[in-house]
Amino acid sequence: MLGYRFTQFTDNGEEKSPFERLFEIFMQLLNYTSGDVPEALNWLNELDREYKLTNDSYTMADFIKDLKDRGFIREDNNTGQFSITPKTEQAIRKNALNELFGKMKKSRSGNHSTRFTGAGDELTSEHREFRFGDSPDQISMTDSIRNAQINHGISEFTLGEEDLEVKEKEHKAQTSTVLMIDISHSMILYGEDRITPAKKVAMALAELIRTRYPKDTLDVLVFGDDAWQIEVKDLPYLQVGPYHTNTPAGLELGMNLLRRRKNPNKQLFMITDGKPSCMLEGGRLYKNSYGLDRRIVNRCLNLASSCRKLKIPITTFMVAEDPYLRSFIHEFSEANGGKAYYTSLKGLGEFVLEDFERNRKKRM
Repeated sequence: MLGYRFTQFTDNGEEKSPFERLFEIFMQLLNYTSGDVPEALNWLNELDREYKLTNDSYTMADFIKDLKDRGFIREDNNTGQFSITPKTEQAIRKNALNELFGKMKKSRSGNHSTRFTGAGDELTSEHREFRFGDSPDQISMTDSIRNAQINHGISEFTLGEEDLEVKEKEHKAQTSTVLMIDISHSMILYGEDRITPAKKVAMALAELIRTRYPKDTLDVLVFGDDAWQIEVKDLPYLQVGPYHTNTPAGLELGMNLLRRRKNPNKQLFMITDGKPSCMLEGGRLYKNSYGLDRRIVNRCLNLASSCRKLKIPITTFMVAEDPYLRSFIHEFSEANGGKAYYTSLKGLGEFVLEDFERNRKKRM
């Protein structure tokens, strides 16, 4: 027996409005349609017909009008087609962040904290005696004057170096991250959608860095037959192409992007579902989709070793159980000294955040 439902105390005591309920579904549909508003609205209409999402008091026309009035979509004056706005792009990133990382357990607070103290960025509660080389702005004048009174008395006030007391500072480090996303055809092969979860991870990671680590850098690149960099704002529109998997091109571009970054803390994340199957050789695309091609694999292993020499660890997130892929990643991670996760699509986002945080603390 169901009994009574005390709706006053559900959803944190706040009943969602019809717009909010539809907007959550609309955001998810935009991920699956790669930002195609007309297609997302068509899907929403189908869901409305089947599950009665709207009623006479709030219709789909009301929802579309609210989307326009609130600046989430805009209408082209010439074609009459709808498209999303930068406000929606940010909303999609925030939703991805909340969806993937919002349910993680609370842990101790931190913001790139390191185990080092000294001439850092933020004051701590710890005090110590003055040492040669300490910055003057670390000196605690109140504590130093108190020490001088205790050591020399107040009749003839004297403040010496031995009286100075300083506040410890905590170093705050910066990290440069490159995120590689596989957009080869296998990401949607056999009816399994792997690109949407990968996009969600990328958007959530971008929003995490933007809001919590604003001094960090994040470069996003995609790789298929070739590799190219994309902007964070383009992530909702990302689509899979009829491509092979040119992992070497992605690694080379990732290394080049990280070489431009001046801070010493660098890392590379790679989300893929297939073994490397092509590479550029003599200006031509060499392809082999059958098994593990040692020419392509050896090129990847050489690049992994180069990243290791540059102190760039590579963390690979595999969204498939292909035995060829597992075999390749085992060799690849061994050559780089990095990590690999054999993860389900559902757990992908949690693994990315967990390793992103842990890597920072470990290396610094």
